This record gives sequence, C-alpha cells and structure tokens, in this order.
Amino acid sequence: MPAGPAIRLRGIVNRFGPTTVHDGVDLDVERGEVLALIGGSGSGKSVLLRTIVGLRRPQAGTIELLGERIDKDVPPALRARYGMLFQDGALFSSLTVARNIQVPIRERYRLPERLLDELARLKLSLVGLPCAAGAKLPAELSGGMRKRAGLARALALDPELLFLDEPTAGLDPIAAAAFDELIGSLQRSLGLTVVMVTHDLDSLIRIADRIAVLVDRRIVVGTIDALRRHPDPWLQAYFGGVRGRAALAAATAGG
Repeated sequence: MPAGPAIRLRGIVNRFGPTTVHDGVDLDVERGEVLALIGGSGSGKSVLLRTIVGLRRPQAGTIELLGERIDKDVPPALRARYGMLFQDGALFSSLTVARNIQVPIRERYRLPERLLDELARLKLSLVGLPCAAGAKLPAELSGGMRKRAGLARALALDPELLFLDEPTAGLDPIAAAAFDELIGSLQRSLGLTVVMVTHDLDSLIRIADRIAVLVDRRIVVGTIDALRRHPDPWLQAYFGGVRGRAALAAATAGG
C-alpha cells in the first residue's frame, strides 16, 4: 500500500458570505480506515465532504487525495478513484437502476452493451440487491434498496475511496444495521478507505475506526473513548445523553 494518508487537508477555510463554517481545518484520513465525520447541526459536515470530493472550492487551504494535490478541478483519472453515495441516493429518476449504475462506466469507457449489463448485475450483487432490481426505476424501490442502488453506482469504477453522506438517514434500525454491516464488509473485502458523514451513534460504534468531530469550526479526531472525555459541551451531550448512553451500553453488552 502506498505511503502517506489517503486524504490530507491543511488549513481549509469555507465561508458563506460573512459566515465562516470552517476556519483552518486539518485532517488526515489513513488508507484502509473508516473515518466518521460528525458535528452539530450547521457545523458544516456535508460542506466539508463536498469540499474534499471537489464539489466546492474552499476559500483557503490545500487538499490531497491519494497523494495528488487538488488545486482546481479534480482530474478525471483521480475522480475515477473515488465514489460517493449522497444522502438521498441521487439516482436519475428516469433511468433504470442498471442504467444508473452504468452512468460513470459509460462516461469513462467505451464498452459493449452486453458487458455493461454484466457489470451492472455484478455491482447489484455486490451490494446485496437481486438482478431483477436492475430493471426497476428508483421510485419502484424501497428506501433501503435505493441506498444500496446508489452504493452500487458509487462502486461502479472500483474506487479506492468511498464517501458516504448520512448513509443510514431515513432507514429503520434493522435496515440501518444491515447497511452498516454491508459497508463494513465491503470495506474489508475491497480494501476501501471510507469517509462517512453521520449522526447515527450506532453506526459509529459498529464500523468507525476513528471519529472526526467539527468543533468550533475546526476538527478534533479520536476514538469514541477519547471523545467521550472531551470537554466540548456538544460532545458531552452527544455521548452522555440518554440515547448515547443506551447505544454505548448496548455495544458493551453485545461485545
């Protein structure tokens, strides 16, 4: 595995008019880890994720992905090395699930239709969806199936990095647990580096190696045990509240 972090941020500043959301954010994401990004409402979790993947340019700071510095637009060859699952799946409503999965493949390669169909079936199988789902429109799928279809598209080009924006939002506890298990399994089997924006404490406990918290417009990184002792009031409420204590107690009992 190449040396150095998979993602390296230094001095990232994001502003919206007079409002500064991130003020000198530094972050390293190690290759092969699952890093969860959390923070209070309005702390800029999704903004930072969009900045990392090149959907937003910061006012200041530097970004390196897989050892390559991004100064302007992300080069197509580098963009093909990461995939992203948006919170709502962001599937094209007029395309079948199979065609949605094929979109990034068609943009990068000229392949016969038969091979494109086979690749779509392979990606569906990878995320635990039946082949029959490929012929359906996104609106014909349940919320959990749409998440998996979006994940299949994110994995279409066999990326090294996987970005997830609130992957379990809107799912019931059983479906959320199954999706977490799927992400963990894919990360291990494919050697992925995963960055996951979430508010779901159960997801953190199940699959995150480390947690990055947006606190006062900057980043604090640590394990759950370390962050539980952090003096920040939001972290104290997050881990020490009724829901946090219940999740941690359940994890301790299960382990």
